[in-house]
Amino acid sequence: MSMPPASLSLTGNTVGAFVPAVRHRLKQLSTELQNYFGVPFSFRDGRSGELILPAEGHCYGDEDLLASISPGVVKEGTAMFVAEEAGCTLLAFPLKDEHQDLVASAPFRLANTSTAAVDFSRMAKVLSVSPRDAKRWYHRQTEWTIPALQRMSSVVLGKMSAESEIVRLTEEIDKVSDSLSSTYEEISLLYGLTQNLRISSSDAQLGDLALNWLLEVIPCRGLSILFQQPGNNRDAHNADGNPFSSQQLTAGDCPADAQMLSQLVHHLNLNQKRSAFVANQRVTERSDWPFHEIRQIIAVPLVESENIFGWLFAINHNEEKGFGTVEASLLSSVGTILGIHSGNIELYRRQSEFVTSVVHALTSAIDAKDPYTCGHSDRVARLGVRLAQELGLDNQALNLMYMAGLLHDVGKIGIDDCVLRKPGRLTDEEYEHIKLHPELGCNILAGLKQLKDVLPVVLHHHEQWDGKGYPYGLVGETIPLMARITAVADSYDAMSSDRPYRKGMPAEKVDQIFREGSGTQWDPKVVEAFFAARDDIQLIMREERAELGFDVNNWAS
Repeated sequence: MSMPPASLSLTGNTVGAFVPAVRHRLKQLSTELQNYFGVPFSFRDGRSGELILPAEGHCYGDEDLLASISPGVVKEGTAMFVAEEAGCTLLAFPLKDEHQDLVASAPFRLANTSTAAVDFSRMAKVLSVSPRDAKRWYHRQTEWTIPALQRMSSVVLGKMSAESEIVRLTEEIDKVSDSLSSTYEEISLLYGLTQNLRISSSDAQLGDLALNWLLEVIPCRGLSILFQQPGNNRDAHNADGNPFSSQQLTAGDCPADAQMLSQLVHHLNLNQKRSAFVANQRVTERSDWPFHEIRQIIAVPLVESENIFGWLFAINHNEEKGFGTVEASLLSSVGTILGIHSGNIELYRRQSEFVTSVVHALTSAIDAKDPYTCGHSDRVARLGVRLAQELGLDNQALNLMYMAGLLHDVGKIGIDDCVLRKPGRLTDEEYEHIKLHPELGCNILAGLKQLKDVLPVVLHHHEQWDGKGYPYGLVGETIPLMARITAVADSYDAMSSDRPYRKGMPAEKVDQIFREGSGTQWDPKVVEAFFAARDDIQLIMREERAELGFDVNNWAS
């Protein structure tokens, strides 16, 4: 009768080679079979027939016979009955293990055989005992018929096979669950990083997030990011062989400082290879490995296009195991995101430098056009920033305020020199001509989308609170706030600065004009801010400062 072999999870070839847990499992299995059949079972190696675990007691069958049939039982994959004519039978059936084949066997007394008809000498040979012990064994056993043994064998092996399949499926479910959990954590990590890909986030901010999230996912003791200048891709060292100064971020227990990691990049020639590098004990235990604190490591580049912005490292496995492709793949994904982010920041920096150059070039053009007001745009820009600070504007608005102040008079490039440089009073026609400069400035800058936010200031900085300004006669808060701020800064510098045809007004006179014009010519809140910041404003007017950048956070005090 064909019955499927049951599956086990066992290892080893002999009873001496078994670990205690496996021997315990075999004894449990023997007890389980004894509960079904009423007799103890022995276990043999299915290929060699070697006895692995004998049954309790001394009567478990002819050693040579069972050893010889074991390979056949395994080959057939079904239960086998031996020596039925002797009044007993040996039942042997295969058990599958992922590492080896096993055969379980036990002797059984057959029913429908009278004692007088039993040849105990022949039975003794089958049982490998003396005739007396064979007779004693015979009288103690429960009778079985071959069909009953077949049915019981089928039921037991089916149950064992089902239980083994349940164990296997449970293990698979656990593995899938662990994999899904790990995958979810990885996806969450990558999603979290992409959600923080903002230009306003620096390399260090996103890098810190990545390291702390990775520390919960990667089984390592420490993580580090070594940022390097994109121009240093060919080598992390300078002409003297010393490492370039690099910014390092760490998380966990990282045994390597920036200098060691820079030397590692140089030693392994990683900037030329531009790919992930994994080293475990096979590499780090060699005599030529110079970084003894590092026993296992993954290094992946922060790369975008042709630029390498740094390296991401996972150092020393938590359990002193080797890092594998799973960890290296996740780190590579994070490295790619960080590299793209660094590339975007670098591109933004270059665009910012370009815009800065354009703005300063236009400011220089304004000064060259009207040398009598040289420095006016820069002073208005600084005054505007101080007023904006007093009004509580944020850093982004302050940066925009500075740029707008520099460019507020850019339209004067289009004004006739004879009008712009006229030392005396303007005629009505000349005044109407000079009033065109806000719209001219707006037209000049309209083609630069990076400067679109300054256009309202350029266009409306001559509007008045009461609606009597130009070019559109806007009233009150319909005038953009930064244009209202620039109007006060522009007026203050114009009244306070010396001109070839007049001296600057005294402070008392300027203050009086602002008080009288508050609520008519200028926004009352901006005028109030002017008086609150009066001391700082006077200091700005007295000092000549070097050209400043557009990030007010970087201004020296």
